[in-house]
Amino acid sequence: MTGKYDALLFLSFGGPEGMDDVMPFLANVLRGKNVPEARMKEVAHHYELFGGVSPINAQNRRLIAALESELKEHGIDLPVYFGNRNWHPMLADTLKEMAQAGVKKALCFVTSAYASYSGCRQYLEDIEKASKESQTSIEIDKLPVFFNHPLFIEANVDCIEKALKSQPDAPKTVQIAFTAHSIPMSMASGCAYKEQLEATCQMTIEGLEKKGFQTAGWSLVYQSRSGPPSQPWLEPDICDHLTSLAENGCKSVLVHPIGFVSDHMEIIYDLDTEASAKAKELGMNFIRSLSSGNSELFKRLMGKLVIDQIELVNKDPALVYKCPADCCNYTPVRPV
Repeated sequence: MTGKYDALLFLSFGGPEGMDDVMPFLANVLRGKNVPEARMKEVAHHYELFGGVSPINAQNRRLIAALESELKEHGIDLPVYFGNRNWHPMLADTLKEMAQAGVKKALCFVTSAYASYSGCRQYLEDIEKASKESQTSIEIDKLPVFFNHPLFIEANVDCIEKALKSQPDAPKTVQIAFTAHSIPMSMASGCAYKEQLEATCQMTIEGLEKKGFQTAGWSLVYQSRSGPPSQPWLEPDICDHLTSLAENGCKSVLVHPIGFVSDHMEIIYDLDTEASAKAKELGMNFIRSLSSGNSELFKRLMGKLVIDQIELVNKDPALVYKCPADCCNYTPVRPV
């Protein structure tokens, strides 16, 4: 069962796989964006601390292998192609490979659960740009965002549950800080990013409570902002939030990166290094749960999204979800 599709495109952000890749990768990420040079050098140093290797590509390859396995279990024989926005395998090269293999119509899974310009609309723009660059004309249907899908919620619950069970000395009721990538307020005003995150957090808390876990409270906080100080971004920052918790007597916190599906560099550095050090400075016990892509349930989620789309297009192609023309509208602030 493949419906009208010839292939599946697994589309992600990309990351360097060695020190020689770091600056060219960051140049791709920040091209045309109003990001201070000091911030670029700071992020480059983060990669340097880990040998210039981002975990994201290896994690994405594991997700692709899991997805291929899940599809085969359901009798779906679709080749899966891997493409990135900012590093190899670059999307344009992947589209060229797909076209050479005779692909005419493909489904696209993007590693972003939420609606925002950078997490949704920009990927559609990437596909359009890469199609022109590669001189290909593959029809591509992007799968919808999945922030409220039951399996996504269960995957987040699973990761938090495992983290809590791995800490026998953790308090019976724990304070939870859900983190997501901060975005400019001007971007947030044109999409449902914040509202979708809040909904996912609430559903995840409800899932934990059904399993018998109690929380001392939860908050949605942000990390990894990159814009100039003069530009308002979503707040509070995770480190500022930890300070506030400590001032109010909190001794233990579980931090869960609910806005991400893999433990890439912004998790490894911004949470495991920076936020962890801040918690230690404040005398707080710091527990960090893995992102949802580490759960076996995420494999089932990816498969379910693909299967549902195939069944839908077989039933009536007109029912297939398409992002509206004004989806996640945002005009990036360009450097002057």
